[in-house]
Amino acid sequence: MTEHTKTDGLPGIDVPALPTTPDGLGRAPARNERMSTSKVECNACPVLCQISEGRTGACDRYANREGVLVRTDPVVMLRRELDSPEPALVPFARPAADTVEAAAADAPQDDWNGDLLLADQVFVTGIGSSTTYPDYKPAPFIVASKAQGVDMVTVVTEGIFSYCSVKVKIDTDRFLGSEQANVRYKGEVVGHVTTAEYGSQMLSLGGVHHLTGGSKKEGRMTLEMMQRLCNKQAAECTIDGGASLVIQAGRAPIVNGVEEQRMRVGCGSATVGIFAKQLLGLADEVVVVDDHITGVLTEHQAGRCLAMPPSGIQMRGRKSTPGRYFQVANPGSGWGGTDIADPLAIIEGWEPGVAKPGLKLLMTSTTGEQAEWYVLDDELRPVPQPMPEAVRKVVERIGENCEPSLTTVLFLGGAGGSLRAGVTENPILLTRAIKRALVNVTCGGAPAYVWPGGGITVMADVMRMPDNSFGTVPTPAIIAPIEFSMRLQDYADLGGHMEHVMSLEQALRRGAWQDDGAPLARRFVGQASDNPWPLGHKPMLG
Repeated sequence: MTEHTKTDGLPGIDVPALPTTPDGLGRAPARNERMSTSKVECNACPVLCQISEGRTGACDRYANREGVLVRTDPVVMLRRELDSPEPALVPFARPAADTVEAAAADAPQDDWNGDLLLADQVFVTGIGSSTTYPDYKPAPFIVASKAQGVDMVTVVTEGIFSYCSVKVKIDTDRFLGSEQANVRYKGEVVGHVTTAEYGSQMLSLGGVHHLTGGSKKEGRMTLEMMQRLCNKQAAECTIDGGASLVIQAGRAPIVNGVEEQRMRVGCGSATVGIFAKQLLGLADEVVVVDDHITGVLTEHQAGRCLAMPPSGIQMRGRKSTPGRYFQVANPGSGWGGTDIADPLAIIEGWEPGVAKPGLKLLMTSTTGEQAEWYVLDDELRPVPQPMPEAVRKVVERIGENCEPSLTTVLFLGGAGGSLRAGVTENPILLTRAIKRALVNVTCGGAPAYVWPGGGITVMADVMRMPDNSFGTVPTPAIIAPIEFSMRLQDYADLGGHMEHVMSLEQALRRGAWQDDGAPLARRFVGQASDNPWPLGHKPMLG
């Protein structure tokens, strides 16, 4: 059995112990007949740690305090003020307890007077709530409350997600790696490069095959990387045959040691079209260099509609439609996501009799970060010249229209049998109710998108979730909060565990695990200001 060897006290704060009723619902810390009587067995995940007095299990989430299994993290609740025109969630701060004794002493919370008992002011999240393992137990919290006068219920749990991944959107034109190239974390393959989307490179990281289908080290590194990214921490990755990256949700990506600044305003074709009228009369030809679609203004429909005469330019690459060229260069970290440092390298020449000496040429990247001004000499050779101020202002406007480069991390997980059984004894009814928009699914109170098709596949932006929403168990699997909110009558109709429904007041005062009236260890946090309140939000269904 696994035992964590930590001896410097337990982190976090005290929480109610699991009741000792041996009812088969996982409430009693089971004892293996060969296990020391000084240990308790934690059954919150399949590892079944046997924990000695004063120590935590392998996940650092449960501990043995005087022979009682306790949770080291508080349940996280959302709280908001209703007086302001834009209802804002109010953060609640408290000092962290460094020892078991300090945690126990700090457990009662006198800030809460029990008056705010409506669901439009308090929402119990799955963070810190515990799991339904071994899968047939009711969810730890099944909370009834009123939202705008309507009887509601929220089923709250922490899911053990073996089937989960993170989708990472990296705003950059830099070449990160070929599609399907392996992504590595500390040397282990943890995912792959997927499709490029308009101005962004996409990575698919994690997933059950990396968590369970490879070596133990691959599983550990995949889990570590996923937890860091989901908890808004930085992770350093490398891509086979490509770039090295430092990525962190809500931060600019660092590519090969350089922090990205801008996301492109558009592809080369879109850029010449957007700014064609502003460049009319300032330049005789404009080329916007882009790894994917390079734009040439006089050939482009925008230039033709503005009656710009042909310039006679002859481009490398494969012409797609007028003014739009593919494959002008290889992907790279140079101009417009290509491998070129000299933009003239993509010009094959100039057509005699059409191109004329004195022709004014602007070449720019899709972000405006690189731009050069040329004038053709008598030999029809582009000669660099100082850029006119009027032209520079248009280039600056291109940059002004570029959004800041960011990294976006989306958690994607499949809610399987254990989660659904925690809601109802007939799990298919929950799935059907979600598809009928009777149930709103949230993750840590943040809106979750439910994918179409079979099952309950949810996706949530980690930046909209409270900090440190995710944990791990060494099976290996991610621990993520999930909440199912619905009308109380709908919950009864889908065969929910009605005998385990508690009022919000009960949840606030005693917690989910015990009946002896001990106070619930809880923590109130703020949330992204643009998040809808969970119980007043229309489900995000595919």
